[in-house]
Amino acid sequence: MSIGIVEPKDLQLVIPEGGWKLEKGGSLSEISVRYEMVGTPAEDGRNVIFVCHALTGDAHVIGYRPGEKPGKDRPSGWWEGMIGPHMGIDTDRFCVVCANILGGCAGTTGPSSINPATGKPYGSSFPEITMGDIVTVHRTLLRQLGFRKIAAVIGGSFGGMQALEWAIRFPQDMDKCILVASAATLNTQALAFDIVARHAIIQDPNWRHGDYYDGVAPAAGLANARRLAHITYLSQTSMDDKFGREKRSEWLNQDKDFHKQVRRDFKTYFQIESYLEYQGQKFVKRFDANSYLHITRALDSYDPVETFGSLEAAVRQIQAKLMMISLSGDWLFTQQQAERFVRACVSEHKQISYCHLNAPAGHDAFLTHIDEMKLVLRAFLTATDAKDPSTLDKKSLKALHAFVRHIPEGAKVLDIGCGSGTLLKQMALQRSAYGIGLECDLDKIIEALHAGINVLMVSKCLCHDLASIPDKTFDTAVISHTIQELAHPDRAMQQLLRVADWGLISFPNFGYIGMRLSLLFTGGMPRTKEFPYEWYDTPNIHNCTLADFYLLCKRFALKAKLLSCHSASLIGKILILLGFKNLGADRVILRLTRDTSKDSTHAARS
Repeated sequence: MSIGIVEPKDLQLVIPEGGWKLEKGGSLSEISVRYEMVGTPAEDGRNVIFVCHALTGDAHVIGYRPGEKPGKDRPSGWWEGMIGPHMGIDTDRFCVVCANILGGCAGTTGPSSINPATGKPYGSSFPEITMGDIVTVHRTLLRQLGFRKIAAVIGGSFGGMQALEWAIRFPQDMDKCILVASAATLNTQALAFDIVARHAIIQDPNWRHGDYYDGVAPAAGLANARRLAHITYLSQTSMDDKFGREKRSEWLNQDKDFHKQVRRDFKTYFQIESYLEYQGQKFVKRFDANSYLHITRALDSYDPVETFGSLEAAVRQIQAKLMMISLSGDWLFTQQQAERFVRACVSEHKQISYCHLNAPAGHDAFLTHIDEMKLVLRAFLTATDAKDPSTLDKKSLKALHAFVRHIPEGAKVLDIGCGSGTLLKQMALQRSAYGIGLECDLDKIIEALHAGINVLMVSKCLCHDLASIPDKTFDTAVISHTIQELAHPDRAMQQLLRVADWGLISFPNFGYIGMRLSLLFTGGMPRTKEFPYEWYDTPNIHNCTLADFYLLCKRFALKAKLLSCHSASLIGKILILLGFKNLGADRVILRLTRDTSKDSTHAARS
């Protein structure tokens, strides 16, 4: 159900004496901002979420425009389904504000606006703008509305860059910052597409250096720019699925005039060309060519690395809790770019979470394929405090305490296979630890996000993901009851001691007497509280005993110090007391370090 009709509003910014100074040296004597608001703001504005729109978007993020008829028309908000009651951004809980950007053509001051000094559209006299100018205008809008500290700033694509710049430039303005299908800078290929798109506009004879408002607009150039850009918004897979090499209906119907036009104008018979023509013509009806030129130049020029010297130095300014989301089919803002940003945040010990979602449709999937994204955003935005009292039963809490007590106060911890984040939550509660978890299961990631845990989505083979983390980023790396699920536990442990000073390992011991007896008397794979799976559905692919683990450590020059043994059975406890730890313990906790000695000998009694 849609939110209904949303009325746009206009606000004149208070301009300092001498005009509004822009970063590239220009100034504006007036700035009007078109914005829309949904939901009820708290008196202090702490429930406000500002949504930054994408390159050619506008303030109409949700609902119907005035004049549209609910029930007859479809809601026209560009992020319909993401925002609303009980949606990813819940308007029963949050107040959502979205505004058209400076330089735009949907109500906010831009090149097509009237210049007060001349009474005519700015055209070629509109000054150059930057990402910082865009963000500063939005921030001033919020302040004039009475909102100083807000819940979050969210943006997709170009909007994600705005959100990032806001978090860097004004770090105390927000509690959370979310970047969707975005990056810190455009890659070279994306730059190239923008360059060609701008050339298509400026080479249109009707452009006239931007002073075309009293005549014919450069529609052909703008349409070509849009066609080119639209190619980047779709993946090859989605284009193949939608169009393939399907021919136009005119070709199938043997339309003679159509065939003549195709030959004369060097057009094709393919449906993909018809689709791109439609997108181009549709775009010129709602967008201004000068706005496209100014906005894409601001986009291309944005580079916090150039400003701060490195991405790490840039993210060092951020105080907000961060979320980065990348999409599998997006080749405009790639997974590699997202991971580069996440890596910089991790190296600076920022509060960062990351999800790489399956969305093969391409870059535009952040607008259209949002089912998983809704769950992720909702969990992140409504997260409980990581220090809330745990609701675990006493037995589970006791097991956690036995593990957490080995973590130093205030330690920086990496939890490999963090699940729903229960262990990291207890570390924050009992040890004031800064923690980040690695997890591949999206359902568990959503649980962890809702618990307020920093969690990074990784592949099932963790080695590549660990390899991307800088050396000695953490004090300790934890593998709790997941080492037996790793594809390459030997490689994981090597990487573990590269990213952290030492490791804390816990695993269910397959050498436990209960396991041995079950195999002996039933002849089948055992099932216990530590191994509650059938052989065909178990996530455990590398079951090991305490003795096996010692041998592995010896082979790879690692040193394992046994910290504690645990058993749920009386006979197991007795065997542990007698020194038969591999036989008596159903789970063990060990401290892992590198063994610098030449002779490393470990033995496990059985």
